[in-house]
Amino acid sequence: MDYPEYDPSLQTTPLADEELDELDALLQELPADEAMNVEALDGYLTALVVGPGSLSRLHTRQWMPVIWGGDGDGPAPFASGKRRKRVVFLVLRHLHAIESVLKTRPDDWQPVFSVAETADGEIIDAEDWCIGFLAAVGLDAAAWEPLFDDPAYGPALVPLALLGGDDETLSSTDRERLQDPLERDELSRAVADVVPRIPEFAAAV
Repeated sequence: MDYPEYDPSLQTTPLADEELDELDALLQELPADEAMNVEALDGYLTALVVGPGSLSRLHTRQWMPVIWGGDGDGPAPFASGKRRKRVVFLVLRHLHAIESVLKTRPDDWQPVFSVAETADGEIIDAEDWCIGFLAAVGLDAAAWEPLFDDPAYGPALVPLALLGGDDETLSSTDRERLQDPLERDELSRAVADVVPRIPEFAAAV
């Protein structure tokens, strides 16, 4: 299928909460196990925006089908072509909103993390978000590798790798750390702090 190329100059409105919920519901009803939820989608699109030129190099047809686990025949995995077009439309609008706020008002950027209310206050968990982020990194791994390997900037990206990476590659200490909700909250907040700085890191590497 041909997808419209992303045009950052096209003015679109950010998704309202109801539209974000609609997008999440449309993704969750898909049959593919690889289909992202809206948290993973937000991380995925954010990585495309802040990454070292990924969004300018990759065509929409290369990155968009990853969101729902790949294209099948016809409208598959969607129930209809109309539903597919609706998802594409919402995804492109959400991508534009992320890019706009990170480039013009980075202090106002708010990632879509999981939030749980506890007796001790809000506990944030960015695991799904980081999984989505790293999925986008994997599409352009050669460009991201110098950043993750850089001795000055790479350590700041460790929380992303811990929360979104494969558990089997983690040390027993890190796996134990991730069992603690407070540790996950700390790592998640570190992710939120570092992501707006990634373009600055990439420019310096």
